[in-house]
Amino acid sequence: MAIEKHTLKFLADLKANNNRDWFLQNKASYDKAKANFADCVTELIAGIAKFDRAIGALTAKDCMFRINRDVRFSANKSPYKNNFGAIFSAGGKKSNVAGYYFHIEDNKAFLAGGKWMPEAAELAAIRQEIDYNTKEFKKIISSKEFVANFKELSQDDKLKTAPKGYPKDHPEVEILKLKSFVAAKNFSLKEMNDKDFLKNCVSTCKAILPLNTFLNKAVG
Repeated sequence: MAIEKHTLKFLADLKANNNRDWFLQNKASYDKAKANFADCVTELIAGIAKFDRAIGALTAKDCMFRINRDVRFSANKSPYKNNFGAIFSAGGKKSNVAGYYFHIEDNKAFLAGGKWMPEAAELAAIRQEIDYNTKEFKKIISSKEFVANFKELSQDDKLKTAPKGYPKDHPEVEILKLKSFVAAKNFSLKEMNDKDFLKNCVSTCKAILPLNTFLNKAVG
């Protein structure tokens, strides 16, 4: 299975024509692209389940996000997303468990995992677990597999100073400043067109597993 050319073309055309009339006129193209993405999601589920058994109970429908945007509180009133996205975590897309996120656009893709912007209680629990088990956490994010795929944790949404309850000179203050604990890897269009793209995505997810396990233990 692969991301097919018509799927990428549909996403490119949607980006240029993001309105309800165009979408309804091209519903057949959307259905075809969505079906292709669903097939890829199904293949990823099977691959990830080989090392993360909780994922094996999922279906593509459990994982895939709707293409419609919620525009109620957004200045951008475009009705549709210009991408397909799916999340693989125990319990499916409505779960709060750390998992794996797969995203494709017309000319790029990315895979991510971990916990994005956890609520205050979960964030505090993660920071405490890192403080208590620093050696274990640093071993995860410095492993050969992790660094080869992600280099480091995402530094977005980071505090400017130490979080409440931790001294400014804490030895791991830069990690504790994070408000999200996310690892992400980008793929170019050339990589998306490679016959082993989905296999490579599964390998990337495997490199995320130790991070997810640590985070889920912290908030469990």
